Amino acid sequence: EGFVGKELKKHCRTKNIEVITIDSVPSDDPNHILTDIRSNEIESVIPHHADALVHLAAISRVEECRTNPQLAFDVNVLGTLNLIRAAQKCGTRQFIFASSEWVYGEIIDGSLQTEEQAIDATKIQSEYALSKIVGEQALKLAYMLDFCPVTIVRFGIVYGPRSANWSAVESLFEAVRTEKAVVVGSLATARRFIHVSDVAEGISAVIGRTGYEVFNLSGDNLITLRDIIDHSSQLLGRRPEVRETDPSSVSIRNPDNRKARSILGWAPAMSLNDGLMTLMESSDGLEHA
Repeated sequence: EGFVGKELKKHCRTKNIEVITIDSVPSDDPNHILTDIRSNEIESVIPHHADALVHLAAISRVEECRTNPQLAFDVNVLGTLNLIRAAQKCGTRQFIFASSEWVYGEIIDGSLQTEEQAIDATKIQSEYALSKIVGEQALKLAYMLDFCPVTIVRFGIVYGPRSANWSAVESLFEAVRTEKAVVVGSLATARRFIHVSDVAEGISAVIGRTGYEVFNLSGDNLITLRDIIDHSSQLLGRRPEVRETDPSSVSIRNPDNRKARSILGWAPAMSLNDGLMTLMESSDGLEHA
């Protein structure tokens, strides 16, 4: 299973929540079922009347979506439609869909981006974001047509110990750890980065919700690339040269998490420093899967 799925499974088992994983990648886990979300036979492996189906499967690397949009839409959109069909046949009690802050697009002034704001799909400039908003709308339509309760969770940029598909946090931490110079576009570029353990906690917090709801699972504050480099440098005791290639090209997304905090009683527990420590704790700074 993927990065978030692996953490969620570990998290659920500490809470005695039974988990069955369905993935196209083999695993030694006896509760792991090998199949593809696009398969016509998917309903034969989904347990009937499951309390929740958490849909995390996606082509999530933005570059991969850009270079192969046909595959991205096949998996992210048609795969989602196939899972909706299967969940309906299996009497699934809740459908939880992993979306992303990418659907909001970028902002200039750091203003908050909330779940209630309208999203103009004609302004989306990322194939990945477009596939996610189409998935959201397909689920909203299904819910209106008597599907089970649907919960959309829009992740902030997720980071944590892993060997591939790094966010800026892992990439910059590793650059500070190993390079003499760290190169970025603009140090002021910022996101509400969130540790994978907090995402897993947030997903478990929405299990059992009813109706159609959308929650941002994002960090509490904007974290700039400068913040990541400074904190990494302090933790690692290294001071590489830092170079900006385009200081005026600032990119910001700022998804507000107050709805999740208020309604779910969820809040990110991992500070940036603590999150970077989880990268340090593995033998070479990052976990190898």
